[in-house]
Amino acid sequence: MHLYLCAFHIAKKNPRFQIEAHHYCSPVADEVHQCIIFDASGPHARILGVEYIISDRLYQELPDEEKKYYHPHAYEVLSGQLIAPGLSEAEEKKLFRGLITTWGKTWHTWPDPKTPLPMGEPILMWSINRDGQIDSTLLANRDRRLQVSSAEIRQARAAYGYEVPSVGPPKSVDEVGRRWTDNGPDVPRRK
Repeated sequence: MHLYLCAFHIAKKNPRFQIEAHHYCSPVADEVHQCIIFDASGPHARILGVEYIISDRLYQELPDEEKKYYHPHAYEVLSGQLIAPGLSEAEEKKLFRGLITTWGKTWHTWPDPKTPLPMGEPILMWSINRDGQIDSTLLANRDRRLQVSSAEIRQARAAYGYEVPSVGPPKSVDEVGRRWTDNGPDVPRRK
């Protein structure tokens, strides 16, 4: 694995179900990465599932029936909630400028890490896409533990030149995700 990322996943079917997600990723091809998702970064972390990250170009070529499984990464990047602990400032800037337009397909096969075994149906996970969606305690605990400030990271990423997206949670599991706005053309707004 060549990259460690930390973010938050929410269940597409139930956006109130939120979990900290530690990603260990490696490339499959130029526009495809695969990540193993853990509930923590320590030696006793449990594997929650997998995430496949693809470029916007590949995403746009998918049929709508497949697109409904993919969530955008724009808000996670621009809000400062998606982080890459251990990278230099220059490495982080290069990485996240590239991740803004990517899409992820994430399944958690251990739906509730509080259970002693992975039980229940796998869950299609989604991304936080609007201010106020994330459980503020979950975010504060992660920031404190990893000694980061999502608010400061957000301020620094404002230099990327995009407004932070504001997209509500999907209304159903069959809804195709939007990346920048709830309605109208789904295109980025420059600052």
